[in-house]
Amino acid sequence: MPGVHKAKNKLGEFMMKEVRETVPEGDVILFVVEPSDFIGTNDREIAEKLSGMGKPVILVINKIDLADKEMLKKAEEAWSEVMHFDKILKVSALRSVHTSKLIDAIFRLLPEGPLYYDEDTLTDQPMRQLVAEMIREKALRSIEDEIPHGIAVTIESMTQRKNGLWDIEASLICEKESHKGIIIGKGGRMLKKIGAQAREDAEKMLENQVNLRILVKVRPDWRDSEVLLKNFGYQETRKDSD
Repeated sequence: MPGVHKAKNKLGEFMMKEVRETVPEGDVILFVVEPSDFIGTNDREIAEKLSGMGKPVILVINKIDLADKEMLKKAEEAWSEVMHFDKILKVSALRSVHTSKLIDAIFRLLPEGPLYYDEDTLTDQPMRQLVAEMIREKALRSIEDEIPHGIAVTIESMTQRKNGLWDIEASLICEKESHKGIIIGKGGRMLKKIGAQAREDAEKMLENQVNLRILVKVRPDWRDSEVLLKNFGYQETRKDSD
């Protein structure tokens, strides 16, 4: 889930609605902040809401590789005055520092419950959705900061031949012609790189060879179109509570 922020388009509104509705359903809440003793109004409002939910909350002070011990101490003291946390941990997600301690803390706070899925079930998401996310991840990592995160991926077709090989056709959606050029790259190199990396991950998941074809399409302002958002998989998953 994304951080809590002011939505700038309908996609942002959808994501913020998901955040508001998902948080109360969780068993353990991670409140991730940066190593600073300045706590803004938005963060204080979030802390106030979390403190009234009756759920265990872990304060995660991230990016400790960018702060000295004195700043980390000030940050912990400042947040401790805002609300009570069940655990406060300082980590660096980028450099995997103390992330194992965070995982241990989460397991200690999780309540025991029934086994909803078989032990070898890793996700409840359909394969088409997983492949789409693989492609989107590789695209975002490859183009880095050159394009805003306004890209989506849809799987147009996904079929398996008798010999086990998968034929997958995907559409990578962006908002501008200039973005399309960046995604494709000179001589198609960037798109080939994205496709090769995504195909490798897909083959590991599907345990068979994959023939992956990716088409880049421009859909201006798709993040503000309710019709396109639904077509691209951003649909309501819960009924409104009012």
